[in-house]
Amino acid sequence: MDEKKIEEELKKIWDEIPVSHSDNEKEMSWEQFQAKAFSPKKKKNNSWRYFAAAAAVLIFVLIGTGLYFNGSNPVTNNIQLTENVIENTTSIIKTAILPDSSRVELSPNSKIAYASNFAANRKVEVSGEVYFKVTKDKKHPFQVFCNETTTTVLGTSFTVKGYTQKGVTVELYEGSVQMNVKDLDEKWILKPGEKFTYGNETTSVTEFNRFIDFDNQKLTDVSTYIETNYGYKVIMPQEYENQRITVRINKKEDLNTIIQLISEMYNLNYEVNEKLKQVTFQ
Repeated sequence: MDEKKIEEELKKIWDEIPVSHSDNEKEMSWEQFQAKAFSPKKKKNNSWRYFAAAAAVLIFVLIGTGLYFNGSNPVTNNIQLTENVIENTTSIIKTAILPDSSRVELSPNSKIAYASNFAANRKVEVSGEVYFKVTKDKKHPFQVFCNETTTTVLGTSFTVKGYTQKGVTVELYEGSVQMNVKDLDEKWILKPGEKFTYGNETTSVTEFNRFIDFDNQKLTDVSTYIETNYGYKVIMPQEYENQRITVRINKKEDLNTIIQLISEMYNLNYEVNEKLKQVTFQ
């Protein structure tokens, strides 16, 4: 996609964000954003980083993933995936990288299991609550088994919750997934922002809010959000504590993308200390 098309897409996205500002305020905000994102300096040096960060944080630009569908119900009754088990026995979220580079975030008291030949057999069994950021691989569809359901994808991000023996909830943040239930021929195709719920032999598809909005709020409110949801303390220069920001962030956005966007918007450098779990802007 060339720069003109990128600009058109970003402006369309910007205008669609439901904030409480007037049209004039939104247009002025867009022009300020556009001046930074498409200035000659940014074009030459690092505009591509800003485009990526802005598009990812403000709202996802969705591209078709090409789902894998077969003619039969893919729910398997006797899957053997116990060779490798990752379990979270702590009180905080645990992050792990699967052999295909897919990222998983296990909530407390959750676990996953997968086979040793995972690269060719991308099947995962879930107990508890797990968020998946799946690496795309058209030749090897990614399947998640939880109780009596199967979630089939190629590359996307979603959360699977299955604490009870039969109840399951799947929340889709990006891409598309196909849902199947044991002994049922029907298939459900989810879009971003949709939640599939199965329990007591009934199913439903409803909407959920996959974004957090900051509407003319202090930049320190974003710092607090980062600390609460990612576990990293954010240190801002004192003169920026009263700066205001209006932005929409995907609740499952990568921390690095959020940090990079703040850096670009306010022309700040930053340093991430993984040992101290601290982000310092300067």
